[in-house]
Amino acid sequence: MKFKSLFVAAFMAMAVAASAQTHKEGVEYYKADQLENAKELLTRNFNNAGTDKAIANYYLGQIALDEKKYDEAKKYFEAGVQANADYANNYIGLGALALKQGNKKEAEEQFKLAEKRVKKDPAAEIAIARAYYESDPTAYAKEIEKRVNKARKNNMQAPEIYIFEGDQKKDVKDWGGAAAKYEMAKSYDANATEAYVKYANLYTMVNPEYAVKMLQELLSVNPTSALGQRELANAYYNKKDYANAAKEYGDYVKNPNHFKQDEDRYAFLLFYSQDFQKGYDYATQLLNANPGNFTARRYQFMNAANIPALAEKLVPMAEELLAAHNANPTANKFAAIDFTLIADEFKNAKRIDEAIAVLNEAMQEMPENANFNKQLAMTFVEQGNLSKASDAFEGYIAKTEKPTYNDYIQQATFSLYAGAENKADNPAKAEEYFKKAEANANKAHEELPDNYKPYKTLGDVAMYRAANDEEVKTAAFPMYTEAAALLEKASDPSRYAGDAKNIYNYLGNYYLDHKDVAKAKENFNKYLQFDPNNEGYRKFVENLKED
Repeated sequence: MKFKSLFVAAFMAMAVAASAQTHKEGVEYYKADQLENAKELLTRNFNNAGTDKAIANYYLGQIALDEKKYDEAKKYFEAGVQANADYANNYIGLGALALKQGNKKEAEEQFKLAEKRVKKDPAAEIAIARAYYESDPTAYAKEIEKRVNKARKNNMQAPEIYIFEGDQKKDVKDWGGAAAKYEMAKSYDANATEAYVKYANLYTMVNPEYAVKMLQELLSVNPTSALGQRELANAYYNKKDYANAAKEYGDYVKNPNHFKQDEDRYAFLLFYSQDFQKGYDYATQLLNANPGNFTARRYQFMNAANIPALAEKLVPMAEELLAAHNANPTANKFAAIDFTLIADEFKNAKRIDEAIAVLNEAMQEMPENANFNKQLAMTFVEQGNLSKASDAFEGYIAKTEKPTYNDYIQQATFSLYAGAENKADNPAKAEEYFKKAEANANKAHEELPDNYKPYKTLGDVAMYRAANDEEVKTAAFPMYTEAAALLEKASDPSRYAGDAKNIYNYLGNYYLDHKDVAKAKENFNKYLQFDPNNEGYRKFVENLKED
């Protein structure tokens, strides 16, 4: 019996969900001026139990009318009349069509047929006013005014009146006036969903907090409104509150009237709100339902890249994603993050050539994106090709609007080692790299004059340029001396222990070669400050004798 009860409960829940999908949701979107979404829902739910086909045909006809598909609009309106000859709006639709086609007399006859079926209905009068307005607001100004006045006389609190007047004010960019009218509409009818949405849309970019508040008010009145849920999620998105946007989209995508493209938006929001496990699980769910869902595959991989427990799955996922992209690059386009993450996984797997190929495609697709050059440089370092690393990083600096100290010093380092790499086989090329190293070290010094590193780098260039070991002993002395002076002024020299040891060891040996044992010991002792446990070095210094 317990199983039977559970089955009945489940069946009833399914029945309620199915019955909820009628013409009403599409109408809600239409009234909020989202015609494409309205068309999808009206078409999707057309044959569902509970859908009033007279109403559905009317709104599909209105959408066709807006698209200037007049023959299609006529078919919808006539089908609506056949479905229910007493439903007035399809006659209004035929009248609107007649106005569009320049037949005012025919339009007026259709409007009379509509009025015979409703008595003192302000909504019908406003629908007629809209027909005139959307045909020619100037030519039919008197007719519009007449219909609005009739609607107001029938019921001055009808929300349709104020929504229409708000739309008129919005059309002339009277945003304050439009907002006031929408405010009146919802105050007269708390269930006028479109009033909340239109009001919120006036503010969503300039005052997203206010838009959020308005849509929360809507959902407090109509908590199952798919339109309200979607608009609230988008309002959070517009204010870059990705966590709340993801939460609202999470509720919205459970609504049977959600749109498939919004599943992709939800996957996006889970990633950017850093809910990586949930994002991975949701994208995986979408992929299981549709293995060809490229967007879901992208977000599955993006989220997985941030979950340490999934590290072993990343390379196969990168391969699958790249294969899907390569199969149809036009339809399955990558964003910058896709190229970056895939190249990283190939690099980490020591598949350097594949990583380089991905980054080369990225630079072709997005030539202004400097970060690809930077990533390519690091990939060449992994390959052990410092010349190409220097060339790639040079492209990064060229594309960067304002390179930083770190950018210049990094390029100086790459160029230094590229010069060393070419010195034996191509001295001319080596010299080009050494000059680039000097130029970038000098630019780094301009950015941070008190930092020791540019002088250290210039000293390194001088040593690598030296023709023999004897020249090496003196080549870096002036620059290392400057570097040492600046290093001693640093707030925390211990951070630079590696460079400090190289500098002081070099200077100590320089002075030792020049018979200045006191200066040599002074520098060797400074070395020991950064390597205090080096007993062999300490004994060497202690045994030095001054003449």
